[in-house]
Amino acid sequence: MPRIGYHASHEQFSPGDLLGLVRLAEEAGFAEAKSSDHFHPWSARQGQSGFAWSWLGAAMQATALPFGLITAPGWRYHPALVAQGAATLAEMFPGRFWLALGSGEAINEAILGEYWPDKPERNARLRECAAVIRALFDGETVTHRGRVTVVEARLYTLPADPVPLYGAAVSPETAREVAGWADGLLTTGGRPEDVSRVVEAFRDGGGEGKPVHIQHSLSWAAEESEALALAMDQWAPVVAGGEANWDLRRPADFDRIGGLVSEPAMRACVAISADPGWHRDRIAALCALGDVVHLHCVGRNQRAFIETFGEKVLPALG
Repeated sequence: MPRIGYHASHEQFSPGDLLGLVRLAEEAGFAEAKSSDHFHPWSARQGQSGFAWSWLGAAMQATALPFGLITAPGWRYHPALVAQGAATLAEMFPGRFWLALGSGEAINEAILGEYWPDKPERNARLRECAAVIRALFDGETVTHRGRVTVVEARLYTLPADPVPLYGAAVSPETAREVAGWADGLLTTGGRPEDVSRVVEAFRDGGGEGKPVHIQHSLSWAAEESEALALAMDQWAPVVAGGEANWDLRRPADFDRIGGLVSEPAMRACVAISADPGWHRDRIAALCALGDVVHLHCVGRNQRAFIETFGEKVLPALG
């Protein structure tokens, strides 16, 4: 039976507020949680950028939920430090933590001042980092010289079971590429036919039988006009598409793009409706494609969303 998770957005809420929200989500019946790992928000209006790794220890202590985190090794974080952080969380909270690795976005990773390369080069660095992290999880002493350098690194604190290492992908091409090294897939929601192509590529590339997590962006409010306004205010900058989301460096640049987003473009990117039943049907279609669907309500009305979906949506999906 697919499980429904809650996405904790560090770009939009302070760590203290998010802690309360994830506890409320657990009480409402959400079965899992996942977190973003940003240095900058997508928009200055979002206004937050808490350090996800610090928050995870508190959130996992405060709840009994399984948690996932998506991060980009090889830029802000050396892969050995990513492995150490993940292993520490998994040792403290056995069986409750998984880690997804992506190739990163300039808005977070370009703060180091390094040249920000094209997607094929970022994918090549990701493969190297994933191999280093995997070897460290396996208890090996790792020396590696390539796009990243590691010299005689070994993790002395390891969980009883290795941390599941997922690949993050939004296109069929990337999903097929990560399938060879990943224990599972993390992808984005949207139209089921588009998600299906990504999932099928992952399975064809070597991911058959591996878990699939889907992060689904939606906007709900008591009135349709409010649901649309909330989405436009908070999530319009992310609708740009193409390579813009990966290559722009500043929240101010995303805000400029957000000002050009039309209502049809927003609705094509985010599921917007005041009808919980309408959302339930779309989530159910995604449940048929994956093992966990993480709901990201993009507006600021998180408490109302959690309470309403806990009462009217989750029971029907269980």
